[in-house]
Amino acid sequence: MKLKNILIVVKDIERSRQFYHDLFGLDRIVENDGNMILMDGLVLQDEKIWREFLGKEVIPRNNACELYFEENDLEAFVEKLERLYPEVQYVNRLTTYSWGQKMVRFYDLDGNLIEVRTPM
Repeated sequence: MKLKNILIVVKDIERSRQFYHDLFGLDRIVENDGNMILMDGLVLQDEKIWREFLGKEVIPRNNACELYFEENDLEAFVEKLERLYPEVQYVNRLTTYSWGQKMVRFYDLDGNLIEVRTPM
């Protein structure tokens, strides 16, 4: 068995596609009927479809999981994030740990938690 994709729920697929392209370079692979597969296995699904499947409301900023990325130049990444998406809500601003690794945590446009760190 193989993990194939990670799916996140979004209100506006095109806006979210642009966000993940701008910040992480993830391009669209396939799009159909309220679903969009991006590079590296990230799937965006329209919130309306997800609510219909579950029969429940979507809870943004629930802090139950996060998307994890690594970036060598985290300062430049944070500058780009703040320039392109100044409305982003931080959980942890840029932090440097005692062992030298840097990290930032924030929510995407739909309240999905994202963490970006420098590689170990």
